[in-house]
Amino acid sequence: MNKITLFFALFLGLTFKIRAQIADSETYLSDLKKELVIEWPKNRTINLVFHGHSVPAGYWENHEVHTLESYPNLVLAKLKEKYPYAVINVIVTAIGGENSLSGQKRFEQEVLVHKPDVLFIDYALNDRGAGLEKAKEAWEKMIQSALSKNIKIILLTPSPDQRVDIKTAGNDLELHTNQIIKLAETHHIGLVDSYAQFKKIAIRGDLVKYMASVNHPNLAGHQLIANELVKWFTK
Repeated sequence: MNKITLFFALFLGLTFKIRAQIADSETYLSDLKKELVIEWPKNRTINLVFHGHSVPAGYWENHEVHTLESYPNLVLAKLKEKYPYAVINVIVTAIGGENSLSGQKRFEQEVLVHKPDVLFIDYALNDRGAGLEKAKEAWEKMIQSALSKNIKIILLTPSPDQRVDIKTAGNDLELHTNQIIKLAETHHIGLVDSYAQFKKIAIRGDLVKYMASVNHPNLAGHQLIANELVKWFTK
């Protein structure tokens, strides 16, 4: 290999290494954070779209839907504390029981139609039945479609299912978590690693205190996810 070939090989390798990483939480939404402080009449409506399954939809125990205590609306409350002049719409396109394959099929007509400023995707909990390969294909299609419209994206790893021991390496939720992290790195987009946060709690032995049912977080669990999401909007 001559010097010129070696130089370009190293350059391409370095470029890929730089690009293949999760977006920086301090800078990824910098332009949006500037808009959130603009006062009337120069401000505009900011649309935050939450796409996924029953957790962002707000399902708790016995199919009760706690909309105002679910993490999309908890994020809205926290953002309004930080940005009192902002007009923020939280739009939840999540459907209980759905996986990413179904979510991808309605993505163009039911999600992108809302013109998200930031799109949040949370499907891994239900993607175990579809399998890693099919789930990855669906997530990739949604990510690429949103990026083609210059939409900022934040992916979420799964919240717990208490039938899965998340303290055990290689469990199904961990495999999907690792795949989502890779997607965030590959596309240089945002990530909230809910799984890692809940795993710390499980290791402490306190997981039950954060769950409304076997596979749905309670208010404390939703607060945990919301707190991680809001970090992306910190001034």
